[in-house]
Amino acid sequence: MKGNILILIFFSVIVFISPFSYGYDSLDPFGNITITWDFLSDNGDTVDVKVSLYNLQLFRHVEEPGWRLSWDWKSDEVIWAMLGAEATEQGDCAKFKGQQKPHCCEKEPVIIDLMPGAPYNMQSANCCKGGVLTSMTQDVTRYGATFQMNYKKASHHDAGSNFSMPENFTLGIPGYSCGTAFQVPPTKFTKDGHRWQQVLETWNVTCIYSQFLASPAPKCCVSLSAFYNNTIVPCPTCSCKCQGLPGANCVSSDKTSVLQLPQTNDTEPSQPVIRCSRHMCPIRVHWHVKQSYKEYWRVKITITNLNFVKNYSQWNLVVLHPNLRSVTQVFSFNYQPLQVYGNFNDIGMFWGVQYYNDMLLEHGNNGNVQTEVLLHKDHGEFTFKDGWTFPRKISFNGDECVMPSPDTYPKLPNTAHTAITTSPILFISMLMLTIFI
Repeated sequence: MKGNILILIFFSVIVFISPFSYGYDSLDPFGNITITWDFLSDNGDTVDVKVSLYNLQLFRHVEEPGWRLSWDWKSDEVIWAMLGAEATEQGDCAKFKGQQKPHCCEKEPVIIDLMPGAPYNMQSANCCKGGVLTSMTQDVTRYGATFQMNYKKASHHDAGSNFSMPENFTLGIPGYSCGTAFQVPPTKFTKDGHRWQQVLETWNVTCIYSQFLASPAPKCCVSLSAFYNNTIVPCPTCSCKCQGLPGANCVSSDKTSVLQLPQTNDTEPSQPVIRCSRHMCPIRVHWHVKQSYKEYWRVKITITNLNFVKNYSQWNLVVLHPNLRSVTQVFSFNYQPLQVYGNFNDIGMFWGVQYYNDMLLEHGNNGNVQTEVLLHKDHGEFTFKDGWTFPRKISFNGDECVMPSPDTYPKLPNTAHTAITTSPILFISMLMLTIFI
Protein backbone atom coordinates (compact mmCIF):
# COMPACT_ATOMS: atom_id res chain seq x y z
CA MET A 1 0.00 0.00 0.00
CA LYS A 2 2.78 2.40 0.97
CA GLY A 3 4.63 1.56 -2.25
CA ASN A 4 1.58 2.41 -4.37
CA ILE A 5 1.25 5.77 -2.62
CA LEU A 6 4.92 6.58 -3.28
CA ILE A 7 4.52 5.68 -6.97
CA LEU A 8 1.43 7.90 -7.21
CA ILE A 9 3.29 10.81 -5.59
CA PHE A 10 6.25 10.28 -7.93
CA PHE A 11 4.15 10.43 -11.09
CA SER A 12 2.20 13.42 -9.75
CA VAL A 13 5.45 15.32 -9.23
CA ILE A 14 6.67 14.39 -12.72
CA VAL A 15 3.44 15.67 -14.28
CA PHE A 16 3.54 18.82 -12.18
CA ILE A 17 7.09 19.80 -13.12
CA SER A 18 6.66 18.89 -16.78
CA PRO A 19 6.66 21.99 -18.99
CA PHE A 20 3.73 20.56 -20.95
CA SER A 21 1.56 20.54 -17.81
CA TYR A 22 1.84 24.32 -17.73
CA GLY A 23 0.43 24.48 -21.26
CA TYR A 24 -2.91 22.82 -20.51
CA ASP A 25 -5.97 25.05 -20.83
CA SER A 26 -9.26 23.48 -19.77
CA LEU A 27 -11.18 25.90 -22.04
CA ASP A 28 -9.13 24.81 -25.08
CA PRO A 29 -7.42 21.52 -24.18
CA PHE A 30 -6.27 20.71 -27.72
CA GLY A 31 -5.22 24.20 -28.81
CA ASN A 32 -1.75 24.66 -30.32
CA ILE A 33 0.20 26.31 -33.11
CA THR A 34 1.41 23.77 -35.65
CA ILE A 35 4.40 24.35 -37.93
CA THR A 36 4.19 22.27 -41.11
CA TRP A 37 7.39 21.75 -43.11
CA ASP A 38 6.70 20.43 -46.64
CA PHE A 39 9.59 19.25 -48.81
CA LEU A 40 8.48 20.23 -52.32
CA SER A 41 11.42 19.20 -54.49
CA ASP A 42 14.99 17.90 -54.29
CA ASN A 43 17.23 19.79 -56.72
CA GLY A 44 20.45 17.95 -55.94
CA ASP A 45 22.40 20.53 -53.96
CA THR A 46 19.35 22.55 -52.92
CA VAL A 47 15.87 21.84 -51.59
CA ASP A 48 12.58 23.70 -52.07
CA VAL A 49 10.33 23.73 -49.00
CA LYS A 50 7.06 25.31 -47.97
CA VAL A 51 6.65 26.27 -44.31
CA SER A 52 3.19 26.91 -42.87
CA LEU A 53 2.08 28.10 -39.45
CA TYR A 54 -1.46 27.24 -38.32
CA ASN A 55 -3.02 28.71 -35.20
CA LEU A 56 -5.21 25.79 -34.12
CA GLN A 57 -6.50 27.54 -31.00
CA LEU A 58 -10.14 28.35 -30.40
CA PHE A 59 -9.62 31.83 -28.98
CA ARG A 60 -5.95 32.65 -28.42
CA HIS A 61 -4.42 34.67 -31.25
CA VAL A 62 -1.02 36.09 -32.20
CA GLU A 63 -1.01 39.88 -32.26
CA GLU A 64 1.58 42.43 -33.34
CA PRO A 65 4.56 42.39 -33.59
CA GLY A 66 3.74 38.84 -34.67
CA TRP A 67 5.60 35.54 -34.88
CA ARG A 68 9.39 35.29 -35.27
CA LEU A 69 10.05 31.72 -36.36
CA SER A 70 13.52 30.34 -35.65
CA TRP A 71 15.33 27.01 -35.79
CA ASP A 72 18.82 25.50 -35.69
CA TRP A 73 20.34 24.03 -38.83
CA LYS A 74 22.07 20.73 -38.13
CA SER A 75 25.07 21.57 -40.31
CA ASP A 76 26.12 24.35 -42.70
CA GLU A 77 22.84 24.81 -44.59
CA VAL A 78 22.10 28.29 -45.92
CA ILE A 79 18.94 29.88 -47.30
CA TRP A 80 19.40 30.93 -50.92
CA ALA A 81 16.01 32.52 -51.57
CA MET A 82 12.71 33.14 -49.81
CA LEU A 83 9.17 34.22 -50.76
CA GLY A 84 6.45 35.37 -48.37
CA ALA A 85 8.81 36.05 -45.48
CA GLU A 86 12.36 37.20 -44.80
CA ALA A 87 15.24 36.58 -42.42
CA THR A 88 16.03 39.41 -40.03
CA GLU A 89 19.80 38.97 -40.56
CA GLN A 90 21.77 37.85 -43.61
CA GLY A 91 24.73 36.74 -41.52
CA ASP A 92 28.29 36.03 -42.67
CA CYS A 93 28.19 34.88 -46.30
CA ALA A 94 31.84 35.73 -47.07
CA LYS A 95 32.69 32.21 -48.26
CA PHE A 96 30.30 32.57 -51.21
CA LYS A 97 32.02 34.24 -54.16
CA GLY A 98 30.34 36.30 -56.83
CA GLN A 99 27.72 39.01 -56.75
CA GLN A 100 24.76 36.84 -55.75
CA LYS A 101 24.79 36.05 -52.05
CA PRO A 102 22.47 33.73 -50.12
CA HIS A 103 19.44 35.25 -48.43
CA CYS A 104 20.64 34.07 -45.01
CA CYS A 105 23.77 32.28 -43.78
CA GLU A 106 22.84 32.26 -40.08
CA LYS A 107 23.11 29.01 -38.14
CA GLU A 108 19.95 30.06 -36.26
CA PRO A 109 17.92 32.15 -38.73
CA VAL A 110 15.04 34.28 -37.46
CA ILE A 111 12.20 34.48 -40.00
CA ILE A 112 9.48 37.14 -39.92
CA ASP A 113 6.35 37.62 -42.00
CA LEU A 114 6.15 40.32 -44.65
CA MET A 115 3.83 43.24 -44.10
CA PRO A 116 0.58 43.63 -46.07
CA GLY A 117 1.26 45.36 -49.37
CA ALA A 118 4.69 43.78 -49.87
CA PRO A 119 5.99 43.79 -53.48
CA TYR A 120 4.23 41.15 -55.54
CA ASN A 121 7.49 39.45 -56.57
CA MET A 122 8.28 38.85 -52.87
CA GLN A 123 4.93 37.30 -51.98
CA SER A 124 3.72 33.71 -51.77
CA ALA A 125 0.24 32.32 -51.25
CA ASN A 126 -1.22 33.03 -47.79
CA CYS A 127 1.56 35.38 -46.72
CA CYS A 128 2.11 38.95 -45.72
CA LYS A 129 -0.02 39.49 -42.60
CA GLY A 130 2.63 41.15 -40.47
CA GLY A 131 2.99 38.04 -38.32
CA VAL A 132 -0.58 38.26 -37.03
CA LEU A 133 -2.57 35.03 -36.70
CA THR A 134 -6.22 35.20 -35.70
CA SER A 135 -7.94 32.50 -33.70
CA MET A 136 -9.91 29.81 -35.53
CA THR A 137 -13.18 31.17 -34.13
CA GLN A 138 -12.71 34.82 -35.05
CA ASP A 139 -11.49 34.55 -38.65
CA VAL A 140 -10.89 31.24 -40.41
CA THR A 141 -9.25 33.03 -43.35
CA ARG A 142 -6.38 34.51 -41.33
CA TYR A 143 -5.37 31.84 -38.83
CA GLY A 144 -2.56 30.54 -41.05
CA ALA A 145 0.58 31.88 -42.73
CA THR A 146 2.87 30.35 -45.37
CA PHE A 147 6.24 31.08 -46.94
CA GLN A 148 8.54 29.23 -49.35
CA MET A 149 12.30 29.00 -49.47
CA ASN A 150 15.15 27.34 -51.30
CA TYR A 151 18.08 26.29 -49.17
CA LYS A 152 21.46 24.67 -49.81
CA LYS A 153 21.96 21.22 -48.36
CA ALA A 154 24.71 20.51 -45.87
CA SER A 155 28.17 19.95 -47.38
CA HIS A 156 28.45 16.40 -46.04
CA HIS A 157 24.90 15.17 -46.55
CA ASP A 158 24.24 11.57 -47.52
CA ALA A 159 22.88 11.58 -51.06
CA GLY A 160 20.85 8.43 -50.42
CA SER A 161 19.25 9.50 -47.13
CA ASN A 162 15.97 11.25 -46.46
CA PHE A 163 15.78 14.98 -45.92
CA SER A 164 17.31 16.42 -42.77
CA MET A 165 15.00 18.48 -40.56
CA PRO A 166 16.20 21.45 -38.51
CA GLU A 167 15.77 21.35 -34.74
CA ASN A 168 15.05 23.59 -31.74
CA PHE A 169 12.12 25.46 -33.27
CA THR A 170 10.83 28.58 -31.53
CA LEU A 171 8.02 31.00 -32.39
CA GLY A 172 9.52 34.07 -30.74
CA ILE A 173 6.23 34.70 -28.92
CA PRO A 174 6.19 34.87 -25.10
CA GLY A 175 4.65 31.79 -23.52
CA TYR A 176 5.08 29.35 -26.41
CA SER A 177 7.37 26.33 -26.39
CA CYS A 178 7.81 23.93 -29.31
CA GLY A 179 8.43 20.21 -29.36
CA THR A 180 10.57 18.04 -31.62
CA ALA A 181 9.71 17.72 -35.31
CA PHE A 182 7.94 14.49 -36.26
CA GLN A 183 7.09 13.05 -39.65
CA VAL A 184 3.45 12.83 -40.80
CA PRO A 185 1.79 11.65 -44.03
CA PRO A 186 2.76 13.87 -47.00
CA THR A 187 0.56 16.89 -47.63
CA LYS A 188 -1.75 16.51 -50.62
CA PHE A 189 -2.88 19.36 -52.85
CA THR A 190 -4.92 19.91 -56.00
CA LYS A 191 -5.00 22.62 -58.63
CA ASP A 192 -8.21 21.71 -60.42
CA GLY A 193 -10.13 19.71 -57.83
CA HIS A 194 -9.75 16.46 -59.79
CA ARG A 195 -6.10 15.41 -59.73
CA TRP A 196 -4.35 15.21 -56.36
CA GLN A 197 -0.60 15.49 -55.92
CA GLN A 198 1.54 15.21 -52.83
CA VAL A 199 4.81 16.64 -51.54
CA LEU A 200 7.91 14.51 -50.99
CA GLU A 201 7.81 14.60 -47.18
CA THR A 202 5.93 16.46 -44.46
CA TRP A 203 7.06 17.14 -40.90
CA ASN A 204 5.13 18.85 -38.11
CA VAL A 205 6.21 20.77 -35.04
CA THR A 206 3.68 21.42 -32.27
CA CYS A 207 3.93 24.54 -30.10
CA ILE A 208 1.81 25.05 -26.98
CA TYR A 209 1.10 28.10 -24.87
CA SER A 210 1.61 28.49 -21.14
CA GLN A 211 0.28 31.53 -19.32
CA PHE A 212 2.81 30.85 -16.58
CA LEU A 213 5.71 31.00 -19.05
CA ALA A 214 4.28 34.08 -20.80
CA SER A 215 4.05 36.09 -17.60
CA PRO A 216 4.55 35.18 -13.94
CA ALA A 217 1.72 37.58 -13.03
CA PRO A 218 -1.87 37.65 -14.35
CA LYS A 219 -2.85 40.29 -16.91
CA CYS A 220 -6.51 40.91 -16.08
CA CYS A 221 -9.03 40.80 -13.27
CA VAL A 222 -12.80 40.74 -12.77
CA SER A 223 -15.11 42.97 -10.73
CA LEU A 224 -18.78 42.22 -10.01
CA SER A 225 -22.04 44.01 -9.22
CA ALA A 226 -25.79 43.36 -9.33
CA PHE A 227 -29.00 45.40 -9.40
CA TYR A 228 -30.19 43.85 -6.12
CA ASN A 229 -27.17 44.99 -4.10
CA ASN A 230 -25.49 48.40 -3.85
CA THR A 231 -22.09 46.82 -3.26
CA ILE A 232 -19.60 46.74 -6.11
CA VAL A 233 -17.11 43.94 -5.59
CA PRO A 234 -13.77 45.23 -6.93
CA CYS A 235 -10.92 43.24 -8.39
CA PRO A 236 -8.95 41.53 -5.63
CA THR A 237 -6.12 43.64 -4.25
CA CYS A 238 -2.77 42.92 -5.91
CA SER A 239 -4.44 40.76 -8.57
CA CYS A 240 -1.61 41.42 -11.02
CA LYS A 241 0.97 43.34 -8.99
CA CYS A 242 1.21 45.37 -5.81
CA GLN A 243 1.92 49.08 -5.76
CA GLY A 244 5.27 49.93 -4.27
CA LEU A 245 6.93 46.63 -5.09
CA PRO A 246 9.77 46.38 -7.67
CA GLY A 247 8.47 46.28 -11.23
CA ALA A 248 5.04 47.62 -10.31
CA ASN A 249 5.30 50.88 -12.23
CA CYS A 250 2.13 52.87 -12.73
CA VAL A 251 0.85 56.34 -13.55
CA SER A 252 -1.60 58.03 -11.21
CA SER A 253 -3.01 60.62 -13.64
CA ASP A 254 -5.12 60.21 -16.78
CA LYS A 255 -3.46 63.32 -18.22
CA THR A 256 -0.06 61.75 -18.76
CA SER A 257 1.72 63.16 -21.79
CA VAL A 258 2.64 60.69 -24.52
CA LEU A 259 6.11 62.27 -24.54
CA GLN A 260 6.62 61.08 -20.96
CA LEU A 261 5.86 57.45 -21.78
CA PRO A 262 8.73 55.03 -22.53
CA GLN A 263 9.53 54.44 -26.19
CA THR A 264 10.15 50.94 -27.60
CA ASN A 265 11.08 49.59 -31.02
CA ASP A 266 8.55 47.91 -33.28
CA THR A 267 10.04 44.42 -32.94
CA GLU A 268 9.39 44.09 -29.21
CA PRO A 269 6.10 44.29 -27.32
CA SER A 270 5.79 47.55 -25.41
CA GLN A 271 6.09 47.30 -21.65
CA PRO A 272 2.76 48.10 -19.98
CA VAL A 273 2.34 51.53 -18.44
CA ILE A 274 -0.86 51.20 -16.45
CA ARG A 275 -2.93 53.47 -14.30
CA CYS A 276 -2.35 53.01 -10.58
CA SER A 277 -5.00 50.89 -8.90
CA ARG A 278 -5.43 48.44 -6.07
CA HIS A 279 -5.31 45.51 -8.47
CA MET A 280 -2.60 46.86 -10.86
CA CYS A 281 -3.96 45.00 -13.88
CA PRO A 282 -3.86 46.41 -17.43
CA ILE A 283 -7.32 44.94 -18.18
CA ARG A 284 -10.41 44.97 -15.96
CA VAL A 285 -13.58 43.07 -16.85
CA HIS A 286 -16.76 44.12 -15.05
CA TRP A 287 -19.76 41.77 -14.89
CA HIS A 288 -23.00 43.50 -13.88
CA VAL A 289 -26.25 41.59 -13.37
CA LYS A 290 -28.41 44.40 -14.73
CA GLN A 291 -32.04 43.34 -14.79
CA SER A 292 -34.48 40.51 -14.19
CA TYR A 293 -37.61 39.77 -16.20
CA LYS A 294 -40.20 37.04 -15.87
CA GLU A 295 -38.51 34.66 -18.31
CA TYR A 296 -35.18 36.38 -18.94
CA TRP A 297 -32.32 38.17 -17.23
CA ARG A 298 -29.77 40.68 -18.53
CA VAL A 299 -26.03 41.09 -17.98
CA LYS A 300 -23.80 44.02 -18.89
CA ILE A 301 -20.12 43.30 -19.58
CA THR A 302 -17.56 46.11 -19.69
CA ILE A 303 -13.89 45.65 -20.62
CA THR A 304 -11.65 48.55 -19.60
CA ASN A 305 -8.09 49.08 -20.81
CA LEU A 306 -5.90 50.62 -18.11
CA ASN A 307 -2.75 50.46 -20.24
CA PHE A 308 -1.58 53.84 -21.58
CA VAL A 309 0.63 52.41 -24.35
CA LYS A 310 -1.26 49.47 -25.86
CA ASN A 311 -4.26 49.00 -28.10
CA TYR A 312 -5.73 45.50 -28.19
CA SER A 313 -6.68 44.58 -31.76
CA GLN A 314 -8.77 41.48 -32.43
CA TRP A 315 -9.38 41.12 -28.68
CA ASN A 316 -11.66 38.41 -27.34
CA LEU A 317 -13.29 37.40 -24.08
CA VAL A 318 -14.10 33.81 -23.07
CA VAL A 319 -16.64 33.18 -20.32
CA LEU A 320 -17.56 30.00 -18.45
CA HIS A 321 -21.14 30.10 -17.12
CA PRO A 322 -23.84 27.37 -17.01
CA ASN A 323 -26.56 29.66 -18.43
CA LEU A 324 -24.66 30.43 -21.64
CA ARG A 325 -26.52 27.54 -23.24
CA SER A 326 -29.57 29.83 -23.18
CA VAL A 327 -28.14 33.03 -24.65
CA THR A 328 -30.99 34.80 -26.46
CA GLN A 329 -29.32 37.96 -27.77
CA VAL A 330 -25.94 39.69 -27.61
CA PHE A 331 -25.74 43.42 -28.32
CA SER A 332 -22.76 45.11 -30.09
CA PHE A 333 -20.41 42.10 -29.74
CA ASN A 334 -19.94 38.97 -31.81
CA TYR A 335 -20.67 35.79 -29.90
CA GLN A 336 -20.15 32.09 -30.48
CA PRO A 337 -20.53 29.14 -28.09
CA LEU A 338 -17.48 26.90 -27.73
CA GLN A 339 -18.54 23.29 -27.35
CA VAL A 340 -15.27 21.99 -25.98
CA TYR A 341 -16.70 18.99 -24.14
CA GLY A 342 -19.30 17.29 -26.30
CA ASN A 343 -22.78 18.75 -25.93
CA PHE A 344 -21.95 20.85 -22.86
CA ASN A 345 -22.58 24.42 -23.93
CA ASP A 346 -21.37 26.50 -20.99
CA ILE A 347 -18.38 28.25 -22.63
CA GLY A 348 -18.89 31.28 -24.84
CA MET A 349 -16.58 33.62 -26.74
CA PHE A 350 -17.19 37.34 -27.27
CA TRP A 351 -15.26 39.59 -29.63
CA GLY A 352 -15.67 42.98 -31.29
CA VAL A 353 -17.56 43.87 -34.44
CA GLN A 354 -15.21 44.71 -37.31
CA TYR A 355 -14.61 48.44 -37.83
CA TYR A 356 -16.80 49.22 -34.80
CA ASN A 357 -15.25 47.93 -31.58
CA ASP A 358 -12.81 45.20 -32.65
CA MET A 359 -9.97 47.33 -31.26
CA LEU A 360 -9.82 48.12 -27.55
CA LEU A 361 -8.07 51.48 -27.44
CA GLU A 362 -5.44 52.55 -24.92
CA HIS A 363 -6.53 53.92 -21.56
CA GLY A 364 -8.61 57.06 -21.79
CA ASN A 365 -12.13 58.21 -22.55
CA ASN A 366 -12.49 55.62 -25.33
CA GLY A 367 -10.51 52.86 -23.66
CA ASN A 368 -13.41 50.51 -23.05
CA VAL A 369 -15.90 48.31 -24.88
CA GLN A 370 -19.18 46.98 -23.54
CA THR A 371 -22.09 44.76 -24.36
CA GLU A 372 -25.34 43.51 -22.89
CA VAL A 373 -26.41 39.88 -22.98
CA LEU A 374 -29.98 38.64 -22.70
CA LEU A 375 -30.33 35.10 -21.33
CA HIS A 376 -33.32 32.85 -20.77
CA LYS A 377 -33.99 31.62 -17.25
CA ASP A 378 -33.70 27.85 -17.29
CA HIS A 379 -36.43 26.52 -15.00
CA GLY A 380 -35.16 24.35 -12.19
CA GLU A 381 -31.64 25.76 -12.48
CA PHE A 382 -31.70 29.56 -12.57
CA THR A 383 -31.35 31.36 -9.25
CA PHE A 384 -30.00 34.63 -7.87
CA LYS A 385 -28.80 32.84 -4.74
CA ASP A 386 -25.21 31.99 -3.85
CA GLY A 387 -23.71 34.01 -6.71
CA TRP A 388 -25.06 31.66 -9.38
CA THR A 389 -25.47 34.52 -11.89
CA PHE A 390 -21.76 35.35 -11.84
CA PRO A 391 -19.20 33.69 -14.16
CA ARG A 392 -17.12 30.72 -13.08
CA LYS A 393 -14.13 31.76 -15.17
CA ILE A 394 -13.19 34.60 -17.53
CA SER A 395 -10.19 34.94 -19.83
CA PHE A 396 -9.10 37.90 -21.93
CA ASN A 397 -7.04 37.20 -25.07
CA GLY A 398 -6.47 33.69 -23.80
CA ASP A 399 -5.13 34.65 -20.35
CA GLU A 400 -7.23 33.73 -17.33
CA CYS A 401 -8.39 36.67 -15.23
CA VAL A 402 -8.32 36.85 -11.44
CA MET A 403 -11.81 36.43 -9.96
CA PRO A 404 -13.01 37.78 -6.60
CA SER A 405 -13.48 35.30 -3.80
CA PRO A 406 -16.98 33.72 -3.90
CA ASP A 407 -17.70 34.80 -0.33
CA THR A 408 -17.49 38.45 -1.45
CA TYR A 409 -20.02 38.17 -4.30
CA PRO A 410 -23.02 40.56 -4.12
CA LYS A 411 -25.71 38.90 -2.04
CA LEU A 412 -29.47 39.06 -2.13
CA PRO A 413 -31.15 41.38 0.41
CA ASN A 414 -31.35 39.94 3.91
CA THR A 415 -34.50 37.85 4.34
CA ALA A 416 -34.95 39.11 7.88
CA HIS A 417 -34.89 42.68 6.61
CA THR A 418 -37.47 41.75 3.98
CA ALA A 419 -39.74 40.26 6.63
CA ILE A 420 -39.54 43.43 8.73
CA THR A 421 -40.36 45.73 5.82
CA THR A 422 -43.33 43.64 4.72
CA SER A 423 -44.81 43.04 8.19
CA PRO A 424 -46.86 46.31 8.23
CA ILE A 425 -48.48 45.27 4.96
CA LEU A 426 -49.37 41.89 6.41
CA PHE A 427 -50.76 43.58 9.56
CA ILE A 428 -53.02 45.93 7.55
CA SER A 429 -54.23 43.05 5.39
CA MET A 430 -55.15 40.98 8.44
CA LEU A 431 -56.91 43.99 10.00
CA MET A 432 -59.01 44.63 6.88
CA LEU A 433 -59.88 40.95 6.67
CA THR A 434 -61.06 41.01 10.31
CA ILE A 435 -63.22 44.10 9.73
CA PHE A 436 -64.98 42.69 6.69
CA ILE A 437 -65.56 39.32 8.32
